[in-house]
Amino acid sequence: MIRARTLTDARTQAHSNAELNWWIFMRISGLILMFLVLGHVYMTFIQVSESDATFDAVVNKLGNPAWKLYDWLILALALLHGANGARYIIEDYVRSRPERAWIKLFFFSLIGLLFAFGTVGLIAI
Repeated sequence: MIRARTLTDARTQAHSNAELNWWIFMRISGLILMFLVLGHVYMTFIQVSESDATFDAVVNKLGNPAWKLYDWLILALALLHGANGARYIIEDYVRSRPERAWIKLFFFSLIGLLFAFGTVGLIAI
């Protein structure tokens, strides 16, 4: 588990390249997610009036492949970012290795299902 705040400290604490890559991913995905979600909130709630926010308007908006990609990026990055954060928490608080493995298996299966349902839901529109 990397507890560093800077990249040089993270490199010295990383036990593997994968752990270092996940540490870097958390910083980059958090920054990207911030802009994606703020843009989504602006375009969904500020730019559009309440009278225009209907089911048909949302379906028409999601008919555009660019909007589907935009929403799918939010879905994918948020699930990966959250799952990695939860992995850190599981590693910190669950001491038994077999118990930790079962909890991770259940949790990552749930994340996979949420990703699949979210992707199918976006494609179906």
